[in-house]
Amino acid sequence: MESSQVAVIGSGLIGRSWAMVFAAGGFKVKLYDIAQQQLTGALENIRKQMKELEESGFLKGSLNAEKQLALISICTDLKAAVEGATFIQECTPENLELKKKIFAQLDLIVGDNVVLSSSTSCLLPSKLFTGLKHVKQCIVSHPVNPPYFVPLVEIVPHPETDPSTIERTYALMKKIGQSPVKLNREIEGFVLNRLQYAVISEAWRLVGEGVISPTDLDLVMSDGLGMRYAFIGPLETMHLNAEGISNYCERYREGMKLVLNTFGPVPEFSGETEQKISQAPSLQHSSQPSPSGSTSLIQAMSEKIPVVPKHLNARREWRDECLTGLAKLKKQMSSN
Repeated sequence: MESSQVAVIGSGLIGRSWAMVFAAGGFKVKLYDIAQQQLTGALENIRKQMKELEESGFLKGSLNAEKQLALISICTDLKAAVEGATFIQECTPENLELKKKIFAQLDLIVGDNVVLSSSTSCLLPSKLFTGLKHVKQCIVSHPVNPPYFVPLVEIVPHPETDPSTIERTYALMKKIGQSPVKLNREIEGFVLNRLQYAVISEAWRLVGEGVISPTDLDLVMSDGLGMRYAFIGPLETMHLNAEGISNYCERYREGMKLVLNTFGPVPEFSGETEQKISQAPSLQHSSQPSPSGSTSLIQAMSEKIPVVPKHLNARREWRDECLTGLAKLKKQMSSN
């Protein structure tokens, strides 16, 4: 990027994380929101996180926490927030009309050298950006929650996005330590959520049909597939589980097709199965499904992590600590 200044639009969880990632990369960040109180709270939250990360040895970047914090300023004036920035990352709530309104406002005040990027997780670029004067400069940069701890960014172009916009965005993401992937075209759910929803869908069916308990279903991922996929993807897994991809297909093609043909329809994600998942006696201990099938998923999750802010936030902090440790391990492994 030609400038070392970026603007982040929205100071919620994703906006704060982006601000921290950019600051860790040495960029000046203007964090915008409509309410001064919201921004003040966001900045204090960022300060607290940076200090804790520094104390634990997990702070990203070469600058210390104070120097990184000094790179972040807050602003309630949109025009002032984007002045001097050559990259703008929008992080407003996942609402199409709200995001279109923001980009319409940005379209009127930015120049021809600014990348307009959205953090949307599911809204197609063609729905967000079509009709904008600067559509060639528009792109989706979808992070994984929480972006500070999980580096993947899906770069999704509008059909009219200029190739230089894609390359500039990709280069910037690499520079700030993220792991960008380029989609050649837009598609519903992008790639990460399509893969995630495929797993969730089958997990829902398996629990709903009484094949496995909610507890054991999660263990299949956390102590099985997830350990492998933290380092290699499904295609490399195929490659290594046989003598290459062709040999894997030769060995397992028919078995895969047999299993896949038993998959059911897309679940409704409600009703009896929702109750099975949420109201199982305990998600902390393996248990057989009850004969009546009344063991509930909602109770299962609630037993392990009560649905109150104190417990949810504690579990999220634990998750982030695990992700930070995993990221550090992966970095060490890749340098060996």
